[in-house]
Amino acid sequence: MLKKILLLLGALIVLGILSFYIFVQTSWNKTYDWPGPNLQVSQDSAVIAHGAYLVNGPAHCNGCHVSNFDDMMAGDKGGNVDLKGGIMFPLGPLGKMYTRNITPDEKTGLGRYSDEQIFRMMRHGIRPSGISSMPLLMPFWKMADDDLVAIVSYLRSLEPVENEVPENEWTFMGKAVRAMSSTFKPIENPDAPASAPPIAPTIERGDYLANYVTNCVGCHTNRDMMTYEAIGPEFAGGMEFEPWVALHKYLDVDTTLWLRAPNITPDPGGVMAKFKTPEEFIARFRMGRAYPFSPMDWGAFSRMKEEDLTAIWMYLNSLEPVKNDITEIAFTKEK
Repeated sequence: MLKKILLLLGALIVLGILSFYIFVQTSWNKTYDWPGPNLQVSQDSAVIAHGAYLVNGPAHCNGCHVSNFDDMMAGDKGGNVDLKGGIMFPLGPLGKMYTRNITPDEKTGLGRYSDEQIFRMMRHGIRPSGISSMPLLMPFWKMADDDLVAIVSYLRSLEPVENEVPENEWTFMGKAVRAMSSTFKPIENPDAPASAPPIAPTIERGDYLANYVTNCVGCHTNRDMMTYEAIGPEFAGGMEFEPWVALHKYLDVDTTLWLRAPNITPDPGGVMAKFKTPEEFIARFRMGRAYPFSPMDWGAFSRMKEEDLTAIWMYLNSLEPVKNDITEIAFTKEK
């Protein structure tokens, strides 16, 4: 009798594992046939210039869409680098992610895609193939129509660069997370505005930037590093960044050093307490990197307009203070 029970339990376990395997393999790359927003690129020089500001500043596209560390560092310093993509971001047990070529090359870049496909990617997190991306990494679902148009208009105006980028490589664990986690699902009803708040020192502008353009909330919120879902209060810090060994070696930095995102709510124990005035906040950004291996795009942010940096300072100081004392920013984990 006991033997039969054990055999039945074993069979159920095998069936459960097989069912889960089939579920993951058939759903991790599910496609979505949603329409994109009805927007069109512009040839207007002022629109393109605004797009250049966003791409190389607040939206920090040049921090990721490069092909190597040399270009990453050059872009950080304000250099004119090709946004041809291809650099590999390690995702630990989930796999590897390669940034896309966003020059207008017709063979390997954005030139292959319609305006609607590109706008859909930015607004809904759906790639031209129909597969969901990871919207949290490009949190532009509530970016205003006029800013989306400016960015894509600028990207369309660049010189095309042919660079075939590999597809992302997902482990079975990565596929399972993609199949189940909400952070890998498209944004269905983003409710984005037609126009962005004017570039001015206002809380409204700071809210818009911090949540949907500069993505302060993405990194300054403690997250589960498997699913990237929030496990702590927004903007209260605590998220830990594992060493990117290849980058650390490139920079000749200790490969055991981790980074922890600071608390940027107005709690007395947070970093915002160091910046009593917007001028002090702006001065810190103009300095650029304190840690050369920081995942924050200090270079792009250091070139933001004073009005925008002031707006972010105003917004962060308007938040509810959250006590979350972050000890060391850079640290080594005990084995």
